Amino acid sequence: MYLGIIFGLYVLFTIGLYHILVVKLEERYGVWPWLVFLVIGLLCLYLSWRSSSEALSMWWGYNAFLNLWTIKEMFEQPKRRLSKR
Repeated sequence: MYLGIIFGLYVLFTIGLYHILVVKLEERYGVWPWLVFLVIGLLCLYLSWRSSSEALSMWWGYNAFLNLWTIKEMFEQPKRRLSKR
Protein backbone atom coordinates (compact mmCIF):
# COMPACT_ATOMS: atom_id res chain seq x y z
CA MET A 1 0.00 0.00 0.00
CA TYR A 2 2.76 2.45 0.89
CA LEU A 3 5.39 0.91 -1.34
CA GLY A 4 5.42 3.84 -3.76
CA ILE A 5 5.90 6.42 -1.02
CA ILE A 6 8.62 4.38 0.68
CA PHE A 7 10.37 3.79 -2.64
CA GLY A 8 10.13 7.50 -3.50
CA LEU A 9 11.76 8.43 -0.20
CA TYR A 10 14.45 5.81 -0.83
CA VAL A 11 15.13 7.30 -4.28
CA LEU A 12 15.39 10.81 -2.84
CA PHE A 13 17.75 9.64 -0.08
CA THR A 14 20.02 7.64 -2.40
CA ILE A 15 20.32 10.41 -4.99
CA GLY A 16 21.46 12.81 -2.29
CA LEU A 17 23.79 10.24 -0.76
CA TYR A 18 25.37 9.32 -4.08
CA HIS A 19 25.93 12.99 -4.93
CA ILE A 20 27.96 13.41 -1.75
CA LEU A 21 29.68 10.07 -2.36
CA VAL A 22 30.78 11.05 -5.87
CA VAL A 23 32.20 14.37 -4.68
CA LYS A 24 34.11 12.83 -1.77
CA LEU A 25 35.39 9.77 -3.65
CA GLU A 26 36.59 11.79 -6.63
CA GLU A 27 38.25 14.32 -4.34
CA ARG A 28 40.14 11.59 -2.48
CA TYR A 29 40.76 8.85 -5.09
CA GLY A 30 40.19 10.42 -8.50
CA VAL A 31 37.92 8.61 -10.95
CA TRP A 32 39.10 5.02 -10.42
CA PRO A 33 36.13 4.10 -8.10
CA TRP A 34 34.04 3.91 -11.30
CA LEU A 35 35.06 0.24 -11.47
CA VAL A 36 33.39 -0.44 -8.13
CA PHE A 37 30.20 1.26 -9.32
CA LEU A 38 30.33 -0.83 -12.52
CA VAL A 39 30.56 -4.09 -10.59
CA ILE A 40 27.78 -3.09 -8.18
CA GLY A 41 25.60 -1.88 -11.06
CA LEU A 42 26.02 -5.08 -13.06
CA LEU A 43 25.37 -7.21 -9.98
CA CYS A 44 22.18 -5.27 -9.21
CA LEU A 45 21.12 -5.56 -12.85
CA TYR A 46 21.55 -9.33 -12.69
CA LEU A 47 19.64 -9.54 -9.39
CA SER A 48 16.83 -7.44 -10.86
CA TRP A 49 16.59 -9.76 -13.85
CA ARG A 50 16.56 -12.89 -11.66
CA SER A 51 14.21 -11.58 -8.96
CA SER A 52 10.87 -13.34 -8.65
CA SER A 53 9.20 -10.39 -6.92
CA GLU A 54 8.22 -7.31 -8.93
CA ALA A 55 8.95 -5.03 -5.97
CA LEU A 56 12.43 -6.50 -5.50
CA SER A 57 13.07 -6.41 -9.23
CA MET A 58 12.17 -2.71 -9.23
CA TRP A 59 14.43 -2.06 -6.23
CA TRP A 60 17.40 -3.95 -7.73
CA GLY A 61 16.80 -2.30 -11.11
CA TYR A 62 16.81 1.17 -9.62
CA ASN A 63 20.02 0.43 -7.73
CA ALA A 64 21.58 -0.96 -10.91
CA PHE A 65 20.96 2.20 -12.91
CA LEU A 66 21.84 4.44 -9.96
CA ASN A 67 25.27 2.83 -9.81
CA LEU A 68 25.73 2.78 -13.58
CA TRP A 69 24.77 6.47 -13.83
CA THR A 70 27.27 7.23 -11.07
CA ILE A 71 30.05 6.13 -13.44
CA LYS A 72 29.14 9.04 -15.72
CA GLU A 73 29.05 11.37 -12.73
CA MET A 74 32.49 10.19 -11.56
CA PHE A 75 34.01 11.29 -14.87
CA GLU A 76 32.15 14.61 -14.92
CA GLN A 77 33.03 15.55 -11.35
CA PRO A 78 36.64 16.66 -12.11
CA LYS A 79 35.30 19.02 -14.80
CA ARG A 80 32.77 20.50 -12.37
CA ARG A 81 35.40 20.86 -9.67
CA LEU A 82 37.84 22.62 -12.01
CA SER A 83 35.18 24.95 -13.41
CA LYS A 84 34.39 26.22 -9.89
CA ARG A 85 37.93 27.58 -9.51
